[in-house]
Amino acid sequence: MKKEQVVNCQFSVWYPIFKKHTIKSLILPLPQNVIDYLLDDGTLVVSGRYQTTHTHTHTHGYVSYPEMSCFCQAPEFPEFTSKVLEAINSLGGRVFPKLNWSAPRDANWIALNSSLQCRSLSDIFLLFKSSDFITHDLTQPFLQCSDQDSPDPVINYELVLRKWSELIPGGEFRCFVKENKLIAISPRDYTQYYQHILKQEEQISQAIQDFFSQHIQYNFLDEDFVFDVYRDSQGRVWLIDLNPFGEVTDSLLFTWGELTSGECVCGPVQEGPAFRYTTSEVTVQPSPCLSYRIPRDFVDLSTGEDAYKLIDFLKLKKSQQEESEEEEEQENAPQ
Repeated sequence: MKKEQVVNCQFSVWYPIFKKHTIKSLILPLPQNVIDYLLDDGTLVVSGRYQTTHTHTHTHGYVSYPEMSCFCQAPEFPEFTSKVLEAINSLGGRVFPKLNWSAPRDANWIALNSSLQCRSLSDIFLLFKSSDFITHDLTQPFLQCSDQDSPDPVINYELVLRKWSELIPGGEFRCFVKENKLIAISPRDYTQYYQHILKQEEQISQAIQDFFSQHIQYNFLDEDFVFDVYRDSQGRVWLIDLNPFGEVTDSLLFTWGELTSGECVCGPVQEGPAFRYTTSEVTVQPSPCLSYRIPRDFVDLSTGEDAYKLIDFLKLKKSQQEESEEEEEQENAPQ
């Protein structure tokens, strides 16, 4: 995967090419002060004024300091806010937000009803500032590219607002293209069992192949890429997204070794792309995004990624153990 391929998969690059075959969207340049706010690792304040109260207590519990309060004011971006609200209203009042490449799918747990539906800039900020996917877009978009020695292309970051559409998870599919040939298909929500996929496998696969050959094949800037589609209740196929052909993109029920070598295609007997999906409820798995709901501190401690947090935790446990031993000695001391 080359850096140029990542650049070509930006929404603003492919949307004009396939505008007729995807969901109506608007693209707004992201001001630098908004980018700085999204990357700020401080207290999350997305709207209004927020008061925090801290009580400082010594480790052994003998010394207590008075409570301290601080007020955090949400940053204001009046001009940008006005443009965003205008765009949201023109798209029907409800939108699905994303950046150049990623949507904050890993942060839906923090939103109302666990939905990525947004009605205001505050809704968008809440999702974006809670998302590792968004942080990756802003800080390391070329992390897994093979041409690391070449300079990083200049990226103009954009807020993409897509008209909100109620998409059934079992209707979205990821398609892998190598050398302009569709080689593999998998449900986007590959962890769940969908009976209609089992019953309509041939029709679904054929509909996607027809859509690819009529609208996508040879029209994109690269010959290796990944695209997501949605097949609605009438059988019509819509383009949802395009992604680089490489490990930065989730390969779902395939491995990147299979996809890059072509091993996922069974050979001359099989015509068309390989189609993999969960075939029974026995093989249902939890969603990979569930892991993002665990507090980051817990993850760092369990994996040892943050040595300082681990040291502080061990010191605290040692202190608690010493306190327990002291209390036990006092209880057992002769009267």
